[in-house]
Formats: sequence, C-alpha cells, structure tokens
Amino acid sequence: MLKQLTQYHPLVIEGMGGYDPRAPAPVAAAIASNLRSRWAISPPTKPLLLVTQGDPIEARGISAITRLVADELQVPRALIFLDEAIADYHKPNADRCGVIMEIAYSTLVNTLHTAMPGSPETLEQAIDTALDEKNQQRLAAGKPALEDYYRAFARLQEVTKAACKCLCGEITVAHTSNDISDFSVTSFYQVGLALGLVAPQDIATYQD
Repeated sequence: MLKQLTQYHPLVIEGMGGYDPRAPAPVAAAIASNLRSRWAISPPTKPLLLVTQGDPIEARGISAITRLVADELQVPRALIFLDEAIADYHKPNADRCGVIMEIAYSTLVNTLHTAMPGSPETLEQAIDTALDEKNQQRLAAGKPALEDYYRAFARLQEVTKAACKCLCGEITVAHTSNDISDFSVTSFYQVGLALGLVAPQDIATYQD
C-alpha cells in the first residue's frame, strides 16, 4: 500500500468538522478553483490523490467538503485511520467514498521512524507542548481544557502530512478557511511547519 501511495501527489484538506456552519458546496468550489490556479503555475509531477483522515460523513464540514473536492477534481481518495488501540471507533466510522487505499496511522509512524529516525518522537513532543500552551491559555480565560482526543487527532494530522511528503516527495495542503481557531485540531499545522516537515510553499491558502 505504501508503494502505491508513492505513485501519487497527496492532497490533504484540513478544516472544521460538522460544526462548520457554511454550506459545503461553495467552499469546495473555491478550494478546487484555487488549486487549479495554483497548479496551472506549478503543476504536481504525479497524479493527484486526496488523502482523508477518517472523518465520518456529515452534511457540513470537512467530510462533505472533501467529497465534493474529489468529485470536482475527479481524483481518488485514500484513508488514513487511527489504530484500534488508539480509537476503536475511528476506522469503522470513516467515510470510504472513492477510497482506493487504507493505511493505518502506525504504518506512517513506522515510515517516519525509518526515513527520519527520531522525527515521530520530536513531533509528538512538539504537539504535546503546543497542547499544553493552548490549555494554559484556556485556563487563563476561564475555559475548560481541550478534550483528550485532540492529542491523537493532532498527531494523526501531522504524521499523515509528514509521512506523505516523505514518501511522495511532494504534497499540497489546503485549508477550508483562513479563520483557523487557535483551539482547533487544524491549528496544529503550525507544529509541522515549525519542524520543517511541511514547507510554507506546500500550503494553499483559502480564498473565497
């Protein structure tokens, strides 16, 4: 499966889940348009593959948007899922529309261990530090700490991108909004950037 993944240019879309109040179709159309403009100038060297991270299908938010973008760009999808020991509900509930391959989170962690020894541990520590800082900010504002699942899903998000870029040599990361909450899983993209696992030029900013 990893060998198959290397044949593609991974497209990872990050953003709000089902709580996103916007209709997904205009958001998906804007993302697809922005990507086409971007790739007209600097095209991927391989066929596109939209890499999803186990979100269950919902009427709004990231799962609805990624379905629409995949349809608009006419590209297949891959599913990266958390291992059962981490979240036993994650793989069974994942949207599999258009999915041609499924890869476990632990497989990508092992890939990073082999290609860049120590990088998964460094990434995990950086995510934990960022999570602690966010919780301190919330505590100071009289808000509760972020839910425990943030740690697992932030790791899934950042390991997915780092491993995909490592394996494929290139990646595009698109956000569904420019208004990214400091207390969202998406906000942890800054950790991967800071560690150089994803480059600023890999990120396609959202434009209406």
